[in-house]
Amino acid sequence: MQFNKVEICGVDTSRLKVLKEKEKIELLKKIREGNTSAREELINGNLRLVLSVIQRFMNRGENPDDLFQVGCIGLIKAIDNFDLSQDVRFSTYAVPMIIGEIRRYLRDNNAVRVSRSMRDTAYKAIQAKEKLSNELQRDPTVEEIAKELDIKKESVVLALEAIVEPVSLYEPVYSEGGDAIYVMDQIGDGNISDGWVDEILIKQAMEDLSDREKRILNLRFMVGKTQTEVAAEVGISQAQVSRLEKGAIRKIKQ
Repeated sequence: MQFNKVEICGVDTSRLKVLKEKEKIELLKKIREGNTSAREELINGNLRLVLSVIQRFMNRGENPDDLFQVGCIGLIKAIDNFDLSQDVRFSTYAVPMIIGEIRRYLRDNNAVRVSRSMRDTAYKAIQAKEKLSNELQRDPTVEEIAKELDIKKESVVLALEAIVEPVSLYEPVYSEGGDAIYVMDQIGDGNISDGWVDEILIKQAMEDLSDREKRILNLRFMVGKTQTEVAAEVGISQAQVSRLEKGAIRKIKQ
C-alpha cells in the first residue's frame, strides 16, 4: 500500500470522521445500553486510528487490506472490553489492543516457527526482567537476567530475538480464552521503532495541555532543546520553563 492511497478495504480514508474524546465516551455509554448504531458510529470514528497503527507494519510485505481488517478486530475488542469506570482515554486503551491483534496475526502467519523450549526461555526471561526491574528500579542488563535464570547471556538474547514478532512491547492486559501474554519490558524490534507507540499516546494525553505547555514539551522532547534554550525562545525564565515542564508532565501522568 502506498501511504497516499485513498481507499483501503473499500473505505475512503480521506472522508474518515475523527471523534473527540467526549463523543467517544458518550457513544460507549450508549453501546453499554444496547445501542447498535452507536457501536457502528464509534467504530467508524476510530478507523483513522487503525490506519495510523497499520502504517507502521507496511514494510513486512503483508496485504494492507488484511492488516486493516485485523486492526479493526482489535478496535472492536477494545470497544467491547473498555471499562468506563477507569480514568483512561479510549485511544490509550485501543492502540495496544490493535497492535496486539496485528502481532497475533503476524505470528500466526509467520512461516518461521520457534521451538517450544526457546519460547519458554524467552517468556522466563521476560518474567525475570520484570522482577529485576521492580527490585533494581531500573532496566536490568542481559547479564543480570542470565544470572537470574542461571543460563548463558547468549541464550537470553537468542530466545528474545526469536519471539520478537509474536510479543508486543505494549501487549494489552487482556485475556482471551485464558491464553493471554502480558509483556511490560522493552524488547527491541529492528523493523518497528518502539517510540511511535509512545508518541501516539503522548499526543492524545497532550490535548488537554495549554498552548504554552504544549510548545515547551515539543521544544524540550521533540526538538531536543535545553531549558535555557526554550526559555530564550519562549521569552520566559529558565525557572518558569522548569516549573511549566514539570506541571505538564504531571498532568500527562495523571
